[in-house]
Amino acid sequence: MKHRIVVLGAGYAGAYVAGTLARRLSPVDAEITVVNAEPDFVQRLRLHQLAAGQEVEAPQLADVFAGTGIRLRLARVAAVDAERQVVTLADADGSGGGEIRYDTLLYALGSRAADRGVPGVAEYAFDVAGRPSALRLRARLDSLGRSGEGGRVVVVGDGLTGIETATEIAESRPGLSVTLVARGELGARLSAGARGHLRRACDRLGITVLEHTRVDAVEATRVRCADGTALASDATVWSAGFAAGPIAADAGLEVTGDGRIVVDRTMRSVSHPNVYAVGDSAYAIGDNGLPLPMSCASAGYTGMQATAAIVGRLTGRKVPNVKLDYHGNHISLGRRDGILQLVDAEARAKPTYMGGRKAARIKAGILKGALWTTSHPTFGLPKRKRRLAAAPGLSAEKRETVR
Repeated sequence: MKHRIVVLGAGYAGAYVAGTLARRLSPVDAEITVVNAEPDFVQRLRLHQLAAGQEVEAPQLADVFAGTGIRLRLARVAAVDAERQVVTLADADGSGGGEIRYDTLLYALGSRAADRGVPGVAEYAFDVAGRPSALRLRARLDSLGRSGEGGRVVVVGDGLTGIETATEIAESRPGLSVTLVARGELGARLSAGARGHLRRACDRLGITVLEHTRVDAVEATRVRCADGTALASDATVWSAGFAAGPIAADAGLEVTGDGRIVVDRTMRSVSHPNVYAVGDSAYAIGDNGLPLPMSCASAGYTGMQATAAIVGRLTGRKVPNVKLDYHGNHISLGRRDGILQLVDAEARAKPTYMGGRKAARIKAGILKGALWTTSHPTFGLPKRKRRLAAAPGLSAEKRETVR
């Protein structure tokens, strides 16, 4: 029987790992199945652009994995039984989608918006954590534009997602009034120069910034703040943090408070050794001793490490350590402005930064490169496929490599 590798999620990390494993492992004794809820690849880093009304490329996963031997299963992951090593699926219409058994599981289901226990977020707020939710926000903004009277948009949360969403909406839809609510100082994690650049960008785009403001509740037509202020809102966008879904915790895997799977240095679950986690789903410690942030860069590093570990262990080779670094943040401020902020070994902002059109072009180049790499998961990899060490009937010599 072939060794069954199941990859849950085909985002930046999941698609990369699946493609690389398909190139590195022999199909004679290994099969790879990717489970994803949508038929196309979602550029999560550009969902704020999609919500603002721009067109964002979404390659079909069937085309992405064409010729790799990967099996694509379009379904939602309903549950994981880590003891039986079974994944329960639900089809798009919510009906039962059956089960898939695995020998090795790669968990890459990402994250979603975290309501932080604030009343009304689930009922009334929009977010850009997924393509369906970004499209719902887009439809709402379209309706405000058609009314001819403008509209009021309140973006809660001044992390990278909140900043990018507020500036993108303000630039793409100048008829709307945009307010950005920051719990502390705007851009607190940036250098002084970058914070100044961000403030000037918000002023230029007409964004109202409320600092040191905590939101206590979201209602249908307003946002209530802890100081008693009520902000009128026709569309409230919640971007006050992210968390992993409950599937890993429900499966009995060791997770953090926000649902991320606790992994060792090789991205292997510390509680279930045949489960690996990557991207936003993984709680991984970087080379600086700090947890890696939820980001595209972290997805790349954790994906490379998990791939190396799975290939090494299944083929009886040494598992190398891939670097797990965090270099900084790339923030878009609309289509013609941006900030590149590097950080030091302690993840603190360095004094210097890059801002303006050049920073925006670099950010756009990074996104374009990430899309191309994900759409061509086996490009540049060696064509040599390795047999599994546990494959029956193989001598040590034959186990080395097959073409």
